[in-house]
Amino acid sequence: MPNATLANSPSPQSDVHKLSKAGQITGIGTSVPKYQATSTASANFAAKISCVTSGESRKVKALYRRTGIQQRGSVLLEETAVSDIVNGFYAPAETTQDRGPGTKLRNDRYRTEAPILAQQAATAALDSSGLMSEEITHLITVSCTGFNAPGIDIALIDELGLPLTTQRIQVGFMGCHAAVNGLRAANGIVAADKEAKVLMCCVELCSLHYQYGMVTDHIVSNALFADGSAAIVLEHHDPEANLSSVDSSTNALGSALGSVVATGSFLVPKSRDAMTWCIGDHGYQMTLSAKVPHLIEEHLADYLGDFLEQHGESLRSIGGWAVHPGGSRILSAVEKALSLPDDALATSRSVLADHGNMSSATMLFILEKFAASNRPKPWLMLGFGPGLEIEVSLIR
Repeated sequence: MPNATLANSPSPQSDVHKLSKAGQITGIGTSVPKYQATSTASANFAAKISCVTSGESRKVKALYRRTGIQQRGSVLLEETAVSDIVNGFYAPAETTQDRGPGTKLRNDRYRTEAPILAQQAATAALDSSGLMSEEITHLITVSCTGFNAPGIDIALIDELGLPLTTQRIQVGFMGCHAAVNGLRAANGIVAADKEAKVLMCCVELCSLHYQYGMVTDHIVSNALFADGSAAIVLEHHDPEANLSSVDSSTNALGSALGSVVATGSFLVPKSRDAMTWCIGDHGYQMTLSAKVPHLIEEHLADYLGDFLEQHGESLRSIGGWAVHPGGSRILSAVEKALSLPDDALATSRSVLADHGNMSSATMLFILEKFAASNRPKPWLMLGFGPGLEIEVSLIR
């Protein structure tokens, strides 16, 4: 893409948030539902829910095989599913017009289940950081799969024993890149207040929005999404301070996992219908256009090259690519756009295979794997969401 394509966009300086004092990630934790479903079980379930003819069933099962997902978790599962899914929430369609449970029923289940998964991830993040719950000053919750008030934030304060003075921010309905949006808010807090200790928790129950019927966009989203939660702890870090006592390459209790030195955003031109997420009468409905990989290939390299150059990095200097695995085609488009080595996105593909697409929580699962394997830094978080919006975060 020629540089002129960005001529009508804000200058990179205006959409990249440079912080003189970076936030330091000192803890990370993840959580998935108790029960998992294999790809075979998920495909068989999809055929029962959505398909009328044997031809439709064959197409749907072939799609599930192509996703690269081997298993995924759902709070609706009543046992581990190897060949067939047992649940009391989604009944087979009684007619071709049946669209399953209404949105209120789905959201009621979210209100019950989401705090449980969020608490597990947040507890693991606190344990990893070495902080006590009463030391947390700010709480950021991230979700696009359910809403209620009082919500997850209040539940976490109550269940974790956070101070009643904990200040809260909710990042809602921003989709798969929303962990970066949450990190940006957390980074701003610790940059402004060196005493701040921020807990950020993403929780997504995508399986509550399973769509009935043979609508292509709905079949694709059914095949990709899953449930999960992930949390981090962010504390103040002055890059000019003496860091000799801090080993930022390990995931040992109380040591830093890395510093969030910059975040950036780019709204792709002429892409407003490429990815959407809206509230319907029977859950939330996602559309994912077939042109998304093309848009990534067209715009990503120029934007990301400019962003990295401003921060003294390049495509070749990134040690860990935490690319949100929106699907195998999205990952392939990123590889092609950036001419990445064949194994650069192996961790993204591994998380997708093991858990499916858990929306905002997914990139933090990748960071956890980077930390556990001492992946060389810098790391780059990269995600895509409705807009079409590109969100990035540079971690050193």
